[in-house]
Amino acid sequence: MEEFVAYLVKNLVSNPDEVKVSLREEEGRIEIDIRVAHEDIGKVIGRGGNTVNALRTITRVIAARLGKRVHLELLQEEEESCLKQTNPA
Repeated sequence: MEEFVAYLVKNLVSNPDEVKVSLREEEGRIEIDIRVAHEDIGKVIGRGGNTVNALRTITRVIAARLGKRVHLELLQEEEESCLKQTNPA
């Protein structure tokens, strides 16, 4: 799933080399951290949060097939938390 999320995000941004996706599993849930350059954060969030919500929907469906929940966090390069949300499976 990590490579798939990275592929999606890299195709949304102007600086694909600065996209970093990390994935870890904790107690039945998958934690996904997406880091992008400061100037690309708006592109990943999208108008009204539509783009990041679509990413959450896709990851939620994949996680549900694995019987897990997913938590997706979008970060800027400076490691500031920009947007957090947990999606139940």
